[in-house]
Amino acid sequence: MRRTSFATLLLAFLVTTGVAEAQTLKIGYINSQQILATAPGAREAQAQFDRDVQAYQAEANQLQEEVTRMQQQLEQQQLTLSPEARANREQALRQKVQEASQRMSQLDELAARRRAELVQPVMDRISEAIESIRVEGNYALILDVAAGAIVAADPALDLTDIVTQRLQASPVGGGR
Repeated sequence: MRRTSFATLLLAFLVTTGVAEAQTLKIGYINSQQILATAPGAREAQAQFDRDVQAYQAEANQLQEEVTRMQQQLEQQQLTLSPEARANREQALRQKVQEASQRMSQLDELAARRRAELVQPVMDRISEAIESIRVEGNYALILDVAAGAIVAADPALDLTDIVTQRLQASPVGGGR
């Protein structure tokens, strides 16, 4: 009988200790989309990306125009071509479509890599600011409302403005 009451007492102590520790857990949240929109260097990175993408888009448009032109020529001359000549043109068109598709995929990959190159330094500064605020404020956890992980929260826990202010105060490309 004594063992059962001791085990129950120990379990009750562990549960109440866990509840007390959970109550001291400090949690905050941010809105990463809002921070990224106002972060120093973010607009410049987006503008550079837009300029780079224009060149990719121009090449993609040119490839599409070549395919369209080949297709129109084939349709216009289809009745006057010999079966062998028509088969050759159709094969050339299929090959051009395949080449254009591959190049467009390459251009998409280039654009994605370029975006990552331009945005990564901004993201690194944001992460450093969030981490320093977490350490300074003794936060156990900082969540991102933009990721959809928070259904409801006390606005007093919102650290978005603090992170934005920290980023505005630090030099772009500045050290740690």
